[in-house]
Amino acid sequence: MGAIRLLPSAVADRIAAGEVVERPASVVKELVENALDAGARRIAVALDGGGVERIAVEDDGVGIAAEDLPLAVERHATSKLADERLVEIATLGFRGEALPSIGAVARLSLVSRPRNAAEGAEITVEAGVKGSVRPAAAGFGTRVVVRDLFFCTPARLKFLRSPRAETEAALAATRRLALVHPEVAFRITVDGREVLALAAGDPFRRMTDLLGEEMARHAVALAAERGKLRLAGWVGPPSLTRATQADQHLAVNRRPVTDRLLRTALRVAYGDAIAVGRHPVALLALDVPAEAVDVNVHPAKAEVRFRDAEAVRGFVISAVREALNAGRLVAPVPRHPPSFRFASPRGSAPALAEAPALPLSAPPAARPAPAPVPGLADHPLGAARAQLLGTWILAETADGALILVDQHAAAERIRHEALKRSLATEAGVAKQALLIPAVVELSPARAEVVLARAGTLARLGLVVEPFGGAVLVRAVPAPLTGCDAAALVRDLAEELVESGESRAIESRLDAVLARMACHGSIRAGRRLSEAEMNALLRALEATPNAGTCSHGRPTWIRLEAADLERLFGRR
Repeated sequence: MGAIRLLPSAVADRIAAGEVVERPASVVKELVENALDAGARRIAVALDGGGVERIAVEDDGVGIAAEDLPLAVERHATSKLADERLVEIATLGFRGEALPSIGAVARLSLVSRPRNAAEGAEITVEAGVKGSVRPAAAGFGTRVVVRDLFFCTPARLKFLRSPRAETEAALAATRRLALVHPEVAFRITVDGREVLALAAGDPFRRMTDLLGEEMARHAVALAAERGKLRLAGWVGPPSLTRATQADQHLAVNRRPVTDRLLRTALRVAYGDAIAVGRHPVALLALDVPAEAVDVNVHPAKAEVRFRDAEAVRGFVISAVREALNAGRLVAPVPRHPPSFRFASPRGSAPALAEAPALPLSAPPAARPAPAPVPGLADHPLGAARAQLLGTWILAETADGALILVDQHAAAERIRHEALKRSLATEAGVAKQALLIPAVVELSPARAEVVLARAGTLARLGLVVEPFGGAVLVRAVPAPLTGCDAAALVRDLAEELVESGESRAIESRLDAVLARMACHGSIRAGRRLSEAEMNALLRALEATPNAGTCSHGRPTWIRLEAADLERLFGRR
């Protein structure tokens, strides 16, 4: 090892900048956060060449006085950090690193004009070298232009993706901030072309603009409070899922995060209502006291650390579950919580004004409401009108919509929830003794797996015992009376083998119950009377997680009159 020496300040600054400026999206995120902290109500973002050639962010915020411009681009200088203990961070860009970090690896121009200034002023930074402050023509607010990103650190350029990919990452970073700041108007241009224009408005409108009409039609609104914790926003029903977590937008004190604890809590809240490998859609804003969360654990501030992580996790799980259960069969117009604000930092700066109440208005009606259908007003899934192909129930609702129900999937969910309720009782699942015990031939390995768990299976209502080299079934769960006992045991043996012999059945109970529920369900092809169809609809309405079956597939879909009109080219 050679002699230890101090690095030149310019080199040290470029190394430090790497924590904050990873790619063009990082620059956009930091600059937009600065604009929001400055109280902006209009923000314009322009990108050229994927953001490597040029990034411009302009706002109408409070601005920076000419005499403060040199400090604005100085490392470890900030106007946002009142608490030097780093305990109560109430702003987005608290680190005071963004502008000097960007200036260390690019050519930066900062032009600003406060409301009380007769003219604007400009300062430039090139590869960490500051220029002098000079007068400049400017409107009220701040304009930051970044050119030739990483021109002085060419090695970093090799790790960037295509201009298109870098542009999309920058747009995604802006959209995440725009979702939790609906009171701010955003305009984004890419290579001179406008790609996004968002008017300032209420949270529901912003959610609709960025997450789409499908989410707006089906989302369930959430507003919950426990002690000093508050959670507000929308979650998609279990039938609305994505292949990735890209449409999970989570914020803590109005700071967008990709926090693992919160994402895990969201997934746990849905439980078996969604299929393995699928992810729910959500826009949730969590508000916690500033002293109860550490936002300085990640260079890009994407993750946070909670003082009481278990309390936050439990609160989020219960709040989402309650919202899903309460809104499981409402028409696809979001349930609006009482007046409730998006979570916001607890700061005193004028730039930190809270967003409008959540939400301020319902989505506009696309067409007049249909005339009510007599006798259906009290039934969210309406009244059965026909059975189609021996598989689907067609129902009509009071507001003129059509409901299609998968009779097997619906019965499976009803049975699954009934089994879970029974299992939660002290006696466990009730048993129905078989008049003639069923003998099930299994391979020696599978028979051993089933019989080794006979005690737990008995609590689930399934009584098995050895019978030579086979398994004898003496009773089945009462909710599954009439099922094929042999087929049930074979499926359970497969489930237990797949879960691994070393794992206790208790860790796989829900999957086991799902297998059982499938065997107790109405099969496709079975003809149902009108009374049977309506009884199934009423039972589904009273069942938790009714939107999907135990495998995550939809149990029912709703077709509005407008949907039918579009299908037939009437609109």
